[in-house]
Amino acid sequence: MPQRVMSKTMRIDLLPRFDAAAGGAGRPVVVTAAEGVSAQAAAAAPEPLELAAYHSLLHSIYDGVVIADEFGRVTEINERAEALFRATRGDLCAASVFDLISGADPALLASLDEQTGSHRHALIQAYCLRRDQTVFPAEIAVSRLALGDLPLLCFLVRDVTVRRQTEEMLWTEHNAIQNSGSAIAVVNLEGFLEYANPAMARMWGFEGHDALLGTDFRVLLGDALAADAIMNAVLTAGKTWMGEMDARRQDGERFHVQVSAACNRLSDEFVAGFVVSFLDISDRIRAGESMREAERHRVMLESLGAACHHMGQPATVLMANMEMLREELLRAGLDGKLTALATASLAASRRLAEVLHKLNSVHEYRTTVYTARISDKSLPESRILDI
Repeated sequence: MPQRVMSKTMRIDLLPRFDAAAGGAGRPVVVTAAEGVSAQAAAAAPEPLELAAYHSLLHSIYDGVVIADEFGRVTEINERAEALFRATRGDLCAASVFDLISGADPALLASLDEQTGSHRHALIQAYCLRRDQTVFPAEIAVSRLALGDLPLLCFLVRDVTVRRQTEEMLWTEHNAIQNSGSAIAVVNLEGFLEYANPAMARMWGFEGHDALLGTDFRVLLGDALAADAIMNAVLTAGKTWMGEMDARRQDGERFHVQVSAACNRLSDEFVAGFVVSFLDISDRIRAGESMREAERHRVMLESLGAACHHMGQPATVLMANMEMLREELLRAGLDGKLTALATASLAASRRLAEVLHKLNSVHEYRTTVYTARISDKSLPESRILDI
């Protein structure tokens, strides 16, 4: 039994030629048959073949089929090639592959003729030129086609404009995600990370984003119940979840994040997991707490000022009256119990005036423990203003 020969494929990325007059930034141009094939070789080339036996097969192929001889002259095409190149069969059969593929030259043709022997194939990424002078990106599979002793090359041309646009869009989106300041991750149905951008690694304190792959989404948040609630809302109900919660860095430090999670659906609407983004809001939380503390401080100081204002006048009157009462008791010679009471009351009123003066000059609101900590830990601690 003869040994089976496995086919092989060679990949070629063919750069198109550009108009030199446009400074290299113009449109692709053709290499004419006169440039690619000498007059003597063209005269010796066989006439185009009528491949009637292949017509049924050729016209059923989705790709544009261009069959050329060893000199690059087109000998046969299918209807799909007419549509791709926007030309008639007669126009295309009068052309060469140098007219159809920008950047093609005799050296490429010789290389293809050599490489496609012995069950080999070649795959070319190139730009093709239509007869109306427009271009399109193409993927061209080249193989050897033997008809008797005449070597032919078969070019299967596929327009990849949509694919190229999609790849460019995906690459743009990939760059946007990679360079985003927000942490972005793709999580599978089991809750493990399949992708994380560099911002995700920086936010959680990892050396690189690859170190996060396979990490449990629940561990990152540090709250398994909250993580399960997010996964249920997104994967089960198909809703977008947004909220704020705590997360835990690699070193155990807690920080605040704003979370946005949405279902990740494939092109066939199959749910493959969810995409989640994080925004570190620790600074905002701290700033909010500082503002609230400053507001409490301001309100307390204003309240103290108002209290001192309302209590200052009665305290002054009380202190003045107690002074006069003490003087009257001493003048009347009643230096006994009543005088002692008046003296003590006068000292208390003076002490009250001192406290009011201190409260009125307070610039920093601070509390201190008023009573010793009691054994019952559930009861609040009693605290008063520290003056």
